[in-house]
Amino acid sequence: MTERVGMLRQLIGELQEVIELYGSPPPTVPSNYFIQFQAQPTRQQHNLRWCFLNLEGNSLEDSCYNVIMTANKSENLKMLEPGKPPPTKKARTKRNRGKATAATTSTENMDHPIWKEFPEDLFDSVIARLPIATFFRFRSVCQKWNSLLTSQSFSNQCDQVKQTQPWFYTITHENVSTGAMYDPSSQKWHHPTVPSLPTKLIVLPVASSGGLVCFLDIGHRSFYVCNPLTRSFKELPPRSVKVWSRVAVGMILDQESRGYKILWVGSEGEYEIYDSKKNSWARSGPTPPNIKLPLALNFRSQAVSVDKTLYFMRSDPDGLVSYDMVSGTWTQFVIPNPAFLSDHTIAEYEGRIMLVGLLTKNAATCVCIWELQKMTLLWKEVDRMPNIWCLEFYGKHVRMTCLGNKGLLMLSLRSRQMNRLVTYDLCSREWVKVPGCILPRGRKRQWIACGAAFYPCLTALA
Repeated sequence: MTERVGMLRQLIGELQEVIELYGSPPPTVPSNYFIQFQAQPTRQQHNLRWCFLNLEGNSLEDSCYNVIMTANKSENLKMLEPGKPPPTKKARTKRNRGKATAATTSTENMDHPIWKEFPEDLFDSVIARLPIATFFRFRSVCQKWNSLLTSQSFSNQCDQVKQTQPWFYTITHENVSTGAMYDPSSQKWHHPTVPSLPTKLIVLPVASSGGLVCFLDIGHRSFYVCNPLTRSFKELPPRSVKVWSRVAVGMILDQESRGYKILWVGSEGEYEIYDSKKNSWARSGPTPPNIKLPLALNFRSQAVSVDKTLYFMRSDPDGLVSYDMVSGTWTQFVIPNPAFLSDHTIAEYEGRIMLVGLLTKNAATCVCIWELQKMTLLWKEVDRMPNIWCLEFYGKHVRMTCLGNKGLLMLSLRSRQMNRLVTYDLCSREWVKVPGCILPRGRKRQWIACGAAFYPCLTALA
C-alpha cells in the first residue's frame, strides 16, 4: 500500500511539472491526496476524469479538481481554477434568463441576410413537408404564412408530397354539432371548429375526396363541402329533386379539372350528380330497368371509388351497385354475403374491394375482413381480429360502425358495457387500439356516432 501511494504521489509531481511547463499554476494538493482516473469506453478518444481522493476519509471531496486529458495528447490539459467550487445547479430564473439569451441569439442569426434571401420555392418545399398537425397554428405565425396556403407555388409543392395515412373526421354521440379529427400517425385527437356549418341542424359526414369532406343534414335537404383543416367551406345549391327518404352518397375528385363530383342515389332509383366546376346538380334520369328496385342500400355503408366508378353496397339481393361517372353506366352485382354476417360495409384498397363486418355465432363475435374475387365474384376471408381481442366481445351484443374505407379503417365497437375504437391497416394487416376521444372540456370518453376518412390536404378548396 505504501509503495502504491508513493507511485501516485510521483505521478502527481509529474503532472504538476507538466502544468507548470504550460504556464498554469499548480494547485496546492495536500500530501494525503491521490489522483483517481476512469477512462471512457471509446477507442478513438479516451477522456480521463481526475479527482483528488482523501486517503484518510476514503471519500470523494466535493471540492475536487477536474482535469480532462486526451489520450496520447498530454499537451491538451484543462484544469479548474484553484479554489473554484464545482458547478452547481442554477436557479430557475437564471436558467430561463439563459434560454432567453439563447433565443435572442438565435433570432439574431435568423435575421442574417442569408435567411432573408432564402429561395422562395425551397421555402415552400420545406413547409409543404411539415407534419399536418403543425398547420393548426400555421396561420398565426405571420401574414406571409397565412397567405401561403392559397399560393400556386405552395400548391404545386403539396401535390408532390406523397399522401400519408388518412385522417378521420368523426361526430361524437353527445356533440353532433361539432367534429373531432383523429390523426393515426401521432395517435392524437384534434377538435377543429367549422363556423360555417349550421349549428341548429345535425350535419353528418357522408363522403370525402381530395382532402374535402361532404356533409348532409339529417333531414336530407342540404349538402355542404368543407376542408376541415383550412375551414374552406361551401354550401351546395338546392337539389332539383326532393327526396325525403335516406340516400347514399359518393364523391370523386377530377385530377384534371381540380374539381369534384358528388352523386346521391335514393332507394327508388332517383339520383343526381353535382359538378363543382358548374356549381349545379344534373339529373340523368332514373336507374335502368335491369337494376332491381328498391335498391335497399346499406345506408350505414359509405360508397367506395375505384378510378371513376362508385360502388354502393345493397341488400335483397346481397351484392353491389356501381355507377361509372364517365360513361354514366349503372351495373348490379349479385354477391352472397358470408354466413352469420352483420354490421358489414365495404372498403377499398389499391383498386380492390374489401368487406368488413361482424361474424357472430352462438355467443362468439369477431371482426373479419374479406376481399372480392373478380373471377368468381365471391368474398374470400383474408384476415380477422386477434382472438385475444375478440374474447372481450364474448356473450355481448356488439354493434360495429366502420368510419373509413381508404386503406385504413376505423372501427367503432360498442355495447352496453363497452366502447372501443380500433384501426385496421389493409396494407400491413395491423390492428391498433385507438385512444378514447375526450372533448377539450370533457372528462369522459365520447361515443363515436359516425365519420368519414379523408386525406388531409392544405390546398383543397371547397
